[in-house]
Amino acid sequence: MSDAALRERVLSALAFEPSIDELHIGVSVEDGVVTLTGHVGTYAQKLAAEDTVQRVKGVRGIAQEIEVRAAADKQLADDQIAARALSIMAWDATIPDGNVQVKVQHGWVTLSGTVDWFYQREAAASAVHKLSGVMGVSNLINVAPTVQAGDIKRKIEAALQRSAQIEAGRIAVSVHGTTVVLDGSVNSWVERGAAERAAWTVPGVIDVQDRLVVA
Repeated sequence: MSDAALRERVLSALAFEPSIDELHIGVSVEDGVVTLTGHVGTYAQKLAAEDTVQRVKGVRGIAQEIEVRAAADKQLADDQIAARALSIMAWDATIPDGNVQVKVQHGWVTLSGTVDWFYQREAAASAVHKLSGVMGVSNLINVAPTVQAGDIKRKIEAALQRSAQIEAGRIAVSVHGTTVVLDGSVNSWVERGAAERAAWTVPGVIDVQDRLVVA
């Protein structure tokens, strides 16, 4: 597929996604690598744009350069954002009470603390992504290891085998302490993302090095 044809696919995908105001998003493509520029009104839209482009067939890589520019009536003080972040996490049953700390500086939210599961770490970040005034999120929450490396490897391989989206035979899994390394090749960004998510679902995993190639 030519870069011009891929660019048209990406533009169509962005226009079709109702959660994105694509009016101020620029798209360029070189050798299958998509560069997103311009600005959006919320951090959630920035993430949605990247997620939408990843699902487009033919995309080999993404350079994310979109800025978040909140409208004047949506801008909040850092202490207001922090208070709202703590409140929304308190209502989320998947996030353990008192385990996550919040710091906000110029709209950028930094999350820290320790949880038992990766999904709890991701739930905390997801909860604050959608808040008004958020310019970005740094997720520094640690996942406490609870299982041995051998158990992690077996559980990830089993998860890959169960997934209908993944050709598990093309993926090699190695575990070093609590770090998982995925090697091999996949057919699409969707399959690559599914394999990485499968690795993250196993308790005790605190880092995933995704070396999978989209071929």
